[in-house]
Amino acid sequence: MLYRNLGKTGLQISEISLGSWLTYGNTTEMTLAKACIKTAHDLGINFYDTADAYNNGEAELFLGETLHDHERSKIVLASKCYFPMSDNPNDKGLSRKHIFESVHASLKRLRTDYLDLYQCHRYDEQTPLEETVRAMSDLVQQGKILYWGVSQWSSAQIQEAVGIARQLGCYQPVSNQPIYNMLNRSLEIEVMQTCYNNGLGIVVFSPLSQGILTGKYSGGQIPEDSRAANQAINHFMHKRLTPETLSKVDDLKRLANDLELTLTQLALAWTLQSAAVTSAIIGASRPEQIEENVKAAGIQLSESTMTEIDNLLGTAPVDQYTGQRIVALNTSKN
Repeated sequence: MLYRNLGKTGLQISEISLGSWLTYGNTTEMTLAKACIKTAHDLGINFYDTADAYNNGEAELFLGETLHDHERSKIVLASKCYFPMSDNPNDKGLSRKHIFESVHASLKRLRTDYLDLYQCHRYDEQTPLEETVRAMSDLVQQGKILYWGVSQWSSAQIQEAVGIARQLGCYQPVSNQPIYNMLNRSLEIEVMQTCYNNGLGIVVFSPLSQGILTGKYSGGQIPEDSRAANQAINHFMHKRLTPETLSKVDDLKRLANDLELTLTQLALAWTLQSAAVTSAIIGASRPEQIEENVKAAGIQLSESTMTEIDNLLGTAPVDQYTGQRIVALNTSKN
């Protein structure tokens, strides 16, 4: 495993990290879930991402139980708050009240005295940003969190938060957690540049596009144990499982074979090619998936391979959702 600094901080996290959305405390059988955590730990993954909203706290409870046997100093534990946890009108958003009460609840579920990283799961239009910045900074001062970050914020929102923190002398956000993969490059339009300019590390989620970039849906087949077969979550996947997209994935798989990589390893290595990206969060329901995924750490793709990937995808560098032409930030490690 290789490690990168989270933005301009001294905190080092593994290039491949493990998330708990849709898996732990939810769909994955407990014995398998614990085996996944053990495998991840043994292979050098030190960054574990969760959120209070993941299965309404069950993911945090699972990680609290499972990681409790590991030395705390060797684990980088991240959680988030924003989404409603009950019908209480104050049990949502990024108000000072909700942030403080949420972090205390997360700490209890995770069986720890502090979080390494606490993230604003989305932007809150109903709360003054200054209130949120002060609350997160105060949690850092109190030692309940070591760093704070954001997730899925726009370029303007990130820039404003950094500006407010500087003006007030508060701790600034150190990270952003956005969606980013070969099939969705919207991060490159503005946000990647803003994070890079302000020293925020980028920890991306869905680097395999909800499993599409594993090749499991080749030929339009939907395995019974896949996310696309899960009625609770498949609504946002079916629009991506088009014959055109699946044909491109088949082309990528052939390229991966030529490079003696699996498609999964190629997709993860592509995501990590940018120096602006600190880590890619994977989801795994079986230890073997983790064993395969961690092999992407440290892989250097040549400039010609990166160009060939753009040519194969056809839509790149155009964001698949907006149709906007992307001017990518040149932060390649090559």
